[in-house]
Amino acid sequence: MAVYEYQTRGTCSQKIQVELEGRTINKVHFTGGCSGNLRGISKLVAGRDAKEVIELLKDVRCDSAGTTSCPAQLAIALQEALAK
Repeated sequence: MAVYEYQTRGTCSQKIQVELEGRTINKVHFTGGCSGNLRGISKLVAGRDAKEVIELLKDVRCDSAGTTSCPAQLAIALQEALAK
């Protein structure tokens, strides 16, 4: 099991901690951000394949003018964690 910490960029959350076992997401914890939404995302992705979650979340934006979101930042964190 590996724990990866990612400093977010461009979102109200500041940090994401991801616990992976191989490619399976065991746990995700966001620091800061919209607590209820991020706890919900964390529960929805637990037990799922990281590559599947990356594909689902990588293009999510906070609004039409936004360049990123907490889900998109999670996708980046997962990509980086898998690359290590």
